[in-house]
Amino acid sequence: MIDKHDNNSLGEQMLQLKERKLIVEYGKKLVSYGLIRGTGGNLSIYNREEGLISISPSGTDYLKTKPGDIPVLDINNKIIEGKRKPSSELDMHMVFYNHREDINAIVHTHSVFATTLACLKREIPPVHYLVGFAGNRVGCAEYATFGTKELAENAFRSMAGRKAVLLANHGLLAAGADLKQAFNIAEIIEFCAEVYYRTQCTGDPSVLSDEEMDLVMEKFKTYGQAGAKA
Repeated sequence: MIDKHDNNSLGEQMLQLKERKLIVEYGKKLVSYGLIRGTGGNLSIYNREEGLISISPSGTDYLKTKPGDIPVLDINNKIIEGKRKPSSELDMHMVFYNHREDINAIVHTHSVFATTLACLKREIPPVHYLVGFAGNRVGCAEYATFGTKELAENAFRSMAGRKAVLLANHGLLAAGADLKQAFNIAEIIEFCAEVYYRTQCTGDPSVLSDEEMDLVMEKFKTYGQAGAKA
């Protein structure tokens, strides 16, 4: 008999196989892109049509993680498939899936420059136009112990109307319509955090106006290759 939880079982026996493979793929990218250290950080995907969430397991080496290690839960936090314990930040993912219909994937990192600013309890202003991928600026949520509902609520409030937020003394949370977009925002905001940090070290950074950021964010709505003809 095939155990559907066994990593050696046939792939078609697994629920959310596509999403679980993506979690594994992008978990490795978190490491290779230097956005996390060790087993820190987490990522998830919400399949709204099926009402199922795939999320990285708690305290697991991303380079050794397999699709069968990824737990699958329903929107009420009930584990539907998988033997591994979900990420300790499950509540922080769920609060967005329950209350933000524009968000179907979340990436949480401990990237160096974003975390540096988070430990200074500073937001990231629009020092570079690429901040616009997340919103007109990236705020900083009040500190709360990791893995708590309080942290989830703080992050949710501080990310209102945006796609990224710093978590005080902790790291960065980025979100998107899919995992590719959420990861891209996490990577871009880390770049913007580094630019902001370095400009502060050398002088008084020039910050773009709200009007310019409104224009930038409008242009980003049609940025990329979506809908392009061959």
